[in-house]
Amino acid sequence: MANLVPSACCVVLATVVVVYAQRHSQLDSHIQYERVGADVTMKCGSMDWDAAVTWTANGTDIDESHLNGSYLILKNVDLTQSGQYSCYEGSSWHLKYQTYLRVGTPPKEPVLMCRSNNYPKGFYCSWHLPTPTYIPNSFNISVIHGTREMVCEKDTFPKNRCHIRYLQLFSTLKYKVTLTVTNALGKNSTTLTFDEFTIVKPDPPESVVAKPVPNNPRRLEVSWQNPSSWPDPESFPLKFFLRYRPLILDQWQHVELSDGTSHTITDAYAGKEYIIQVAAKDNDIGTWSDWSVAVHATPWTEEPKHLTTEAQATETTSASTSSFMPPPTTKICDKGAVVGSGAVAVCWTAGLVLAAYGVLFI
Repeated sequence: MANLVPSACCVVLATVVVVYAQRHSQLDSHIQYERVGADVTMKCGSMDWDAAVTWTANGTDIDESHLNGSYLILKNVDLTQSGQYSCYEGSSWHLKYQTYLRVGTPPKEPVLMCRSNNYPKGFYCSWHLPTPTYIPNSFNISVIHGTREMVCEKDTFPKNRCHIRYLQLFSTLKYKVTLTVTNALGKNSTTLTFDEFTIVKPDPPESVVAKPVPNNPRRLEVSWQNPSSWPDPESFPLKFFLRYRPLILDQWQHVELSDGTSHTITDAYAGKEYIIQVAAKDNDIGTWSDWSVAVHATPWTEEPKHLTTEAQATETTSASTSSFMPPPTTKICDKGAVVGSGAVAVCWTAGLVLAAYGVLFI
């Protein structure tokens, strides 16, 4: 009897395995790509049209109104209908067909850009799609110099970029770069043709610093470094373009510098915060770099003077304190000068006048 329990467990486990195998028998599973807005028809594997079947989408039963016999009909599909679709045979729930539906779009013409930021070593090309396709895309790039095809070494990151090394400097032959993008719904391509020198564009200058000049309320000292990606500034020197403005204004002021990596601004507004940027360009060829990261600085201002001596503090306190002093010619009440029964009235009148006069000075 002790052996019956393990035997029963084995029988149950075997039954589960058999059922699982039956449900996954005759399985035809794959990925199906469809365009956004298309009408999609799915067949339940090799099942007849009039066979009794049940369809599910991501594990949820699909209403029979979407069925035509055993076929599943999806009208005007959109991105939300991407997912796993499964078809089961009748009440036995044997899995007969399974597919993963991917709804997307064919690629539009890709955006391709080639640039040399490390002249004269070489150049790189990068690309992207103007709009997403929502399905996997593959890119193929070819580079031809004259009649010679060149190798474009793919970067690990960013993935949509590759590098080409110059084999010949100062060549008069043009470069032709063609990029083709392909997915399950279509393909597209674009081509660039250019001369070597037209794509030279350095990276922005680095380590830009701006600081005030002591005792000069209208000056700012600006310094920077060559971009670290520019390999040989001695043989291929850069020139620079400086722009600056106070934050209170929108109009920039510009200075072009043929050499050096510093400049003193001499016409700054005293006490106003400035924003400053620098761009770089090869002396002879190519185009200007993007602007450097903006830095902020305010010209030197004189510290306000503060009272420090005790005499100055006492003088200030005395000047700011007022007290009532009656005019020296005023008599409060001179009984000897008052004649007759109106003496008391005159005295009271003089007292009220002086009291009112005193209130005005409190």
